Amino acid sequence: MAMFPLGSVLFPHMPLPLRVFEPRYLAMLGAILQDEPAEFGVVLIERGQEVGGGDARVDIGTVAQVSDLDTADETVLVLAQGVRRIEVVSWGDDDPYPRAEVRDLPDPPWTAELAPLLETTERLVRRVIKRVGEFAELRWPADVGLDDDPAAACWQLAAIAPLGELDQLDLLRSTDLKRLLERTAELVTDIDEVYGGTRPEEES
Repeated sequence: MAMFPLGSVLFPHMPLPLRVFEPRYLAMLGAILQDEPAEFGVVLIERGQEVGGGDARVDIGTVAQVSDLDTADETVLVLAQGVRRIEVVSWGDDDPYPRAEVRDLPDPPWTAELAPLLETTERLVRRVIKRVGEFAELRWPADVGLDDDPAAACWQLAAIAPLGELDQLDLLRSTDLKRLLERTAELVTDIDEVYGGTRPEEES
């Protein structure tokens, strides 16, 4: 699979806007756009930079599916959507663009018993986004919409939570949705305390 290492984590069911200008990734786009659907893998760069190569990459990521693109001067503007998680089995040659042998990771199933946990975690995440947003500019507002599919909403909550890349990577590695929600709640509670909040059990 064609791969696009980035300095950020892509979650399933989340949009990915990209500005592509490096020749190797323009070549990648030319190759994958011959297929339907046009897909590439996204993994977090562990060390190094996005531009120029020579980076160290993590072994888990997300497949991005191209939904729209446009050109501006010598740049291609791409809008893609995270669709499923993958694990990198081995890296191939970066010439003409990064490629890897990957395997799909199973989608954790949703069960109705998780509904209260999803509701609690959503309320917590939105509250923390609102609180942190008073001090810093965030990508996602507290009232951003979530998917009607509860399994998709679990991944989206992890994505919109105001967390660093390594915490997001930890969430992406979740093997079940219960762990994903509980860990998301734990991490944003830690953030909430930093900004003067209270633990959920302390709320009236």
